[in-house]
Parts: sequence; structure tokens; C-alpha cells
Amino acid sequence: MRATRIRSRPALARAAHLAAVILLVTLAATALTDLMPGSPGSVILGPGATAQQIADFDAAHGYDQPLFARYVQWLGAALTGDLGTSIQTNQPVAEVLLQRLPVTLELTVLALLLSLLIAVPAAVYAASRANGLFDRIMSSLASGFLSIPVFVVGVVLVYVLAVSTRWFPVAGWAPLSAGLGENLRFAFVPVLALALGEFPAFYRLLRGDVITTLREDFVRTATVRGLPRAYILLRHVLRPSSFSLITVAAVAFGRLLAGSIVIESLFALPGLGSLALQSIPAKDVPMIQGIVVLVAVTYVLINAAVDIAYTFLDPRTRR
Repeated sequence: MRATRIRSRPALARAAHLAAVILLVTLAATALTDLMPGSPGSVILGPGATAQQIADFDAAHGYDQPLFARYVQWLGAALTGDLGTSIQTNQPVAEVLLQRLPVTLELTVLALLLSLLIAVPAAVYAASRANGLFDRIMSSLASGFLSIPVFVVGVVLVYVLAVSTRWFPVAGWAPLSAGLGENLRFAFVPVLALALGEFPAFYRLLRGDVITTLREDFVRTATVRGLPRAYILLRHVLRPSSFSLITVAAVAFGRLLAGSIVIESLFALPGLGSLALQSIPAKDVPMIQGIVVLVAVTYVLINAAVDIAYTFLDPRTRR
């Protein structure tokens, strides 16, 4: 009974930390309007608005209330799924986010999986033959892609794969309801552009960790016992070398989710990035606040999932 209580303490501490971070993030998002010069109504309505119009606007959206009162009111509504109403379109913010989220989420997940699919086998193979031909070629490619902005990669891919060969569409999006094949045909080029921007960091990090692990005594012991090289790499080397990669991949997930504005604009994709790009010039504060909260909460939850994954990869972290 006592052992169970002790084991539950780290989980409770993680849950409390998670709740505290989410509360702080949502509070910061609510305080965004306090950073505006003057009242939010005067900034959003512009210089042509009268004092009465500004006062009515601030009262209608609760901007005339203190920060803590606004936050409590917003939090209570958010817990029921109400994130407010868009000033630009007069649509519920939550409804718009749910319409846009699948596009960005699909891009993020597919790009992350593709970058790992490229980086992990290449890093393990290159590390097992450090300073060999394959290692030098992959290290050069990784350095090259690391120095090229993702929008440049996207433009080159559009020209090669869409304009010249016409294998893929230049822009646009097909939802999954239009068929998996059609959906992937529209998603492939932007996903590849994002993946090529992420794989160099994964490759270089995992390669270095695998090289370090290969020098450990337990790997030498497995080699002396005559175990196959592939078995040693996959069973004994890859797992302890993956901790840093998992952390960086989680960070990359949040970065891709929040930072796909350029790619979504380049390919005219109806995701969160293009929504943010439309909402910022329009000064649509509820929509911007909703996007910030959604991305931040997702980011926090992903990092919590990484902590849980560590307990399966290394039982010592359960203590």
C-alpha cells in the first residue's frame, strides 16, 4: 500500500505541474489585450470609431473588466467549449479551430513521421560506420538542408514535383472525405518540405548519441558474444540512444504545429497557420487567443506524453 502511494507521487506531481502550466499559459493569452496601446476597442475599431462605439465594444467583449475577472469568465466558458466569437466572421472560435485543426495536425504528424523515417535508419547506419562514405554523404546533406529555409525547399519542390513534372498539385487541399489517395496527393509536397527541414536535426542528434552508445561496455559485451550487428544496433543501441531524440521530436511537433504559417501560405492550405495570418491583420483578438491557447495546450500535453514515454524506455525514471 505504501509502495503504491510512493509510486503515485510522481504522477500526481506531473499532473499538478501540467495543470499549473496550462493555467499560466491561458492567463497569458487572456492578458494579450492588456499589451495593446489604449483600449482593445480603439485598436480593433480603428481611428474612425467614436468614444461611444469603443465603450460599447469593450463592454460587449468584456474588455472593460479587470484582467482577473476576464480570465475567470473566459476560463469558465472555455471549460464548456466556448472560446468566444470571432470579431472578423462572427463565428464561434472553437468551431473555426476544429475546422482548421485537422489540416495542420495532419501536416504536422505526417511531416514528423516522414522526417523520423528518414533520420532514424540513416543515423543508425551512418553511426555504425562512422566517417565512412555513407556517413559523409548524409552529414553533408543534413548540413545543407539545415542551412536552407523551409520556404526555399518548398518553392524548389513545387517547381520540380508540381510545375515541371505535374505529378502533384501546385497548391490547394483535399480533405480525407475526398479519398485517402487524393488527400495524400495534395499533402505530399508540403509534408516533404516540412520533413526535409526537420530531419537534419534528428539525424545529427541521433547519430552522435548512437556513436556514444556504441562505446559502452554492454555493447562491446554483446559484440564479443557474437550477436548479429543489426540485432545489437536495434535491440541494444537504438533504445538508450533515443531519449534526446524523443525530446527534440516533441519540441519539433509543437514547432510544426505553430510554425506552419509559411508552408500553409505557400500551398494555400486551410490550416491554423493561414487562419493566424488572416486573423492578425484583422485584429481578431478572440481568434488569435484561441489559436495561442490551442497550440500552447497541445505543446504542454505533448511534453507530458514524452515524460510518460520515458517511463517505458527507462524504468529507472519511474522511481
